[in-house]
Amino acid sequence: MNSKMTDRIATGVFGLCAAIIAAILVGLFSYILINGVSQLSFDFISTKSSAIAAGGGIRDQLFNSFYILFITMLITIPLGVGGGVYMAEYAPQNKLTDFIRTCIEVLSSLPSIVIGMFGLLMFVNLTGWGYTIIGGALALTVFNLPVMVRVTEDAVRSVPKDLKEASLALGVSRWHTVKTILLPSAIPSIITGAILASGRVFGEAAALLFTAGLTTPRLNFTEWNPFSETSPFNIFRPAETLAVHIWNVNTQGIIPDAEAIANGGSAVLVISVLFFNLAARWLGSFIYKKLTAN
Repeated sequence: MNSKMTDRIATGVFGLCAAIIAAILVGLFSYILINGVSQLSFDFISTKSSAIAAGGGIRDQLFNSFYILFITMLITIPLGVGGGVYMAEYAPQNKLTDFIRTCIEVLSSLPSIVIGMFGLLMFVNLTGWGYTIIGGALALTVFNLPVMVRVTEDAVRSVPKDLKEASLALGVSRWHTVKTILLPSAIPSIITGAILASGRVFGEAAALLFTAGLTTPRLNFTEWNPFSETSPFNIFRPAETLAVHIWNVNTQGIIPDAEAIANGGSAVLVISVLFFNLAARWLGSFIYKKLTAN
């Protein structure tokens, strides 16, 4: 078999793999959107859910999903970026740092149900908070922190060494080099890691079952006091996210239109993730241009 034939076979195999992956994604999204878009309406998105009457909306669950995402990323991104920069630029190359990297890889592969049980013990029982938004956010931080650390470390290491060495040769301090040279150049990869982590937050259910709970108190969106029991911004209240709600309505068996609510909620979840990813990439591109003057 000559090299041209081998090249054609390899090209065909890779093309077939790409086509299969694309077909699976198109089929999955088509099924979700075709079954779910027909259930969408303004009332479905803007009204609260009800476990008694049919036609409950997903307003509170959708808000909870974005709010927990915001709190989680507010904790995860600074810690993850800081840890990644330290591992890439400041940590010595020895057996201890190799062991830390191994622990990070093991932590990133833990099942979400295990993270949920850990969150139940640490952020629900040990702290005495009960089911809360902050407990769920901290559990998801444990879940996503290894991803951010490894992505940031790889992004910083991938910056051409010439840029770093030129900066240090001019007498610039290491921290100023990291702040003005390495991080701006690594922003696109860091943004990609943040998007991957946020996508896991949107779709996560198992960890939040044990930390944020299955219920949402009656929310008053005119109450801006974050310490009020009815305030949507109270981080010490239970919060059922959209992913948990989809699971919940399908297992309770007491809601007449559970299938319609699940289909509509799934469509909203997919569309929300899509728009969030597009917005995050646009923001990352904007920040990169501002920091690098490109």
